[in-house]
Amino acid sequence: MTECPLRTTVVGSDPFPGWLEFACQNLDKFGEADREELIEDAVVAALHDQLEAGLDVITDGEQTRLDFNLSFYGFLQGIELESASQRRFGPAAHDQRGKHKVTGELRAPRGLGTVPDFERLKRLAQSSTVNRQSPIALKASVPGPYTLSGRLVPNSQYPDRYALTEALVPIVRAELEALVKAGCREITVDEPSMSCYAHRENPKRFVEIFNRTVEPVTGNCRLSTHLCFGNYKGRAVGPRRYAPMFPAFLDFHVDEIHVEMASREFAELELIGSIAKRMDVAVGIIDVKSYYIETPEDVASRVRACLKYAPAERLSFAPDCGLSQTARWAAKQKLKHLVEGVKQVRSELGLGT
Repeated sequence: MTECPLRTTVVGSDPFPGWLEFACQNLDKFGEADREELIEDAVVAALHDQLEAGLDVITDGEQTRLDFNLSFYGFLQGIELESASQRRFGPAAHDQRGKHKVTGELRAPRGLGTVPDFERLKRLAQSSTVNRQSPIALKASVPGPYTLSGRLVPNSQYPDRYALTEALVPIVRAELEALVKAGCREITVDEPSMSCYAHRENPKRFVEIFNRTVEPVTGNCRLSTHLCFGNYKGRAVGPRRYAPMFPAFLDFHVDEIHVEMASREFAELELIGSIAKRMDVAVGIIDVKSYYIETPEDVASRVRACLKYAPAERLSFAPDCGLSQTARWAAKQKLKHLVEGVKQVRSELGLGT
């Protein structure tokens, strides 16, 4: 159970500031020192937005990543990075995003880059929270092996997606171990592909893969996973129902499961009761796919609805998904109202603010 009932958190990503989007398209014009300064400034901006909102759990906003997982392929050996996207004009769908050829044994001798990202987050958060009264938890996010396998093209060595996944399991395991060794006490393993495709695959097989991946760090950090239906360009990719995943996904070896509820008008909300019997549940009560800005009163009402199914000590609240696809002005307001609405209910329950 969480030490902070009704705590407020995020999945991982924050929007890129406009200047960072521009810089990413012109990185060849920057020197190494320029790029490092660029990264630091971007993380400072993400920290500012999250701390100003008053969140209990913060991340680096994934400001060093392209999407939540695409930059990780730059750390892999044994692949040939795609040189050009399949679609350059018009709206690209999920299946038109880049895929990389596998040319040899999949390895990541330098790791996947999350440890230096976390070290930077620790350093910058320490200076940003020096005058803050309440404690802040720092969270790192790592994409799981099944999700990472989705951007790789099978070959004779790795003939299908599951073979690619098995090759990636030890790489992700090692990254999780390195994060814990670096002092990271809260990690989300993102496996959206598992939740998107549970309707057509064996969910028990997914659970077995996931649990082998996280086994070295289970019990050594607060471990969570995020179940969503896709958010590329604000679009889902799978049937937006949790029923195909459960009860199998209750066997995930995690401390918390995050579920997407707001964009689905809180369909299947009763499911959080089943989850809360096994572990904590983070409920997505902010719709990142809508530019309606939820009011604090909206949020408070949604929190009260969740309390009908799960106790306060088992509940956390967050946006439905990462905020990378949401305009920054909207993301800032949504996070601020998230915190304000949760504080209303905390006060009603005598839990403090």
